[in-house]
Amino acid sequence: MASDKLAALALLLALLGCVAHTCQASYGYPYPSSAPAKSTPPAAPALSYAYYYKTCKGAEKIVRDVVQAEIKRNRGIGAGLIRLFFHDCFVQGCDASVLLDKTQANEQTEKFGLPNIGSLRGFEVIDKIKTKLEAKCKGVVSCADIVAYAGRDATYFLSNKKVYFEMPAGRYDGRISSANETLFNLPPPFADVALLEAMFAAKGLSLDEMVTLSGAHTVGISHCSSFGDRLPRNTSDPKAMNSRYAKSVTMKCKSGSSTVDQDIYTPNTLDNRYYKNVLNHEVLFTSDAALESSKTKYLVKQNLKPYLWEAKFKKAMRKMGGIGVKTSANGEIRKNCRLIN
Repeated sequence: MASDKLAALALLLALLGCVAHTCQASYGYPYPSSAPAKSTPPAAPALSYAYYYKTCKGAEKIVRDVVQAEIKRNRGIGAGLIRLFFHDCFVQGCDASVLLDKTQANEQTEKFGLPNIGSLRGFEVIDKIKTKLEAKCKGVVSCADIVAYAGRDATYFLSNKKVYFEMPAGRYDGRISSANETLFNLPPPFADVALLEAMFAAKGLSLDEMVTLSGAHTVGISHCSSFGDRLPRNTSDPKAMNSRYAKSVTMKCKSGSSTVDQDIYTPNTLDNRYYKNVLNHEVLFTSDAALESSKTKYLVKQNLKPYLWEAKFKKAMRKMGGIGVKTSANGEIRKNCRLIN
């Protein structure tokens, strides 16, 4: 009991520290402590492949076509869609609660939580897909499934069509969305391996799956404020950025740019370059550098093999898509992805 209280206190102090330093990830990854906050059960009831074959044939193609067109215009939106999927599933489960706008009844929805506000992207893409699907088959395809399909398709196109997988569907949309739940469910950029492992475990994901999903940090951008604790370079820290990389990042942030590419080598391609960057001390977040710890370094090295990481990433994305799925008993099919019915 005493250890639980200490763990909870430690997490609170860490979060307060993050607020004090305006930590805000542009591609952050979900976070609890050794005593995680109330988690969403990772059950996945009633999900199946080709779920809309009879009720809205061609639904997945509509999603894929829109995502492809948007990524052709701006590959950065693909990273945003993958991150949107991740941030949705880790708070309240994969139920599109991250899409809800504030209303008079709820002025603090998830998108206004500290890890999300001003950094999530892709809402307009989801709206565009929903509009097309409603025109084809009104009230059939859930926003939660759209987010899952869009994350899958963004993976496919950003990997130059190397990473494709079937995504089961049948999720219903949630009616609850709270900014307060984001801090205790989305991992912070300052997390160590113990914190990351606990937060992913709270969602039913293993240490290996945590390391595998972290590979998505090979695309997207990060706000300079998210890794302020890593600059100036701490020469006594064995996991510090290497001097050349630290100098490059510092110059970029001081130049007036508020963002930096997560991966300086293949910033617009979803590949396994991230793991080489971890070993070369060319990653931005403390949570990225933490993967070089003795507990996870062997997994980082395993993922240097492209075919192995790709296979594990597909499986982990599918599994993540089953976290806290809603059914008709506790969810709905929204008419507008930004508002509950």
